[in-house]
Amino acid sequence: MAQFLINARDKAGALSLRMENRPAHLDWAKAHADKILMAGPVFADDGETFAGSTFVVEFPTLADAKAWAADDPYAKAGLFDAVEIRPFRWLLGVGKPE
Repeated sequence: MAQFLINARDKAGALSLRMENRPAHLDWAKAHADKILMAGPVFADDGETFAGSTFVVEFPTLADAKAWAADDPYAKAGLFDAVEIRPFRWLLGVGKPE
């Protein structure tokens, strides 16, 4: 299995779209918890305003990670302005998989 970093940034002014789709997004993420090493929302500089989502996931290939990310209810709803998916290697930190 390979690791991938997914950085997705919300479109400006899309808070209502995020909140409308949040329950479905959280259910989807929980259903795929076996693929997720780390996940959480990203905030604007004020530390309170949602600005995107970040995941570190494990999949056999980059294509698999891209297909999985495209299935996110947020992505399907058109929330994201940009999504970057890159191969990643978790080198250090608490919780690092062996």
